[in-house]
Amino acid sequence: MATKATGEYIEGIGRRKTAIARVRITPSTKAGFIVNNKELESYFPVKEHQADALAPLGKLTEPKLFTVSVKVEGGGVSAQAGAIRHGVARALTSYDETLRKELKHAGFLKRDPRRKERKKFGLLKARRAPQWSKR
Repeated sequence: MATKATGEYIEGIGRRKTAIARVRITPSTKAGFIVNNKELESYFPVKEHQADALAPLGKLTEPKLFTVSVKVEGGGVSAQAGAIRHGVARALTSYDETLRKELKHAGFLKRDPRRKERKKFGLLKARRAPQWSKR
């Protein structure tokens, strides 16, 4: 697995499409979420992306406070939110192995492998052929 626990923080790596997120969670007295040195609300102005990134923390049975720091690159905004979700879930399982069953059942530990299909020669797009003409 691509997670590791060090002295003061727990790290998890999440991926979706071409987006890669390095997530570090630190148990603390107050909650905070930093993405690429910005607050979560300023990096993801759309509420759906914020909810997607925070989803694994909402699955905790007893609420614990974590400071989450994320470096994310590649992909689009939606893929980055999905990569952050995957990384947070992986870091939480490194923190507490008992959370694994619940996070796996919710689908947060599964990497989304879908990618754009490459264009083939002789075609206009990946599968779109030139329009056929009888004459």
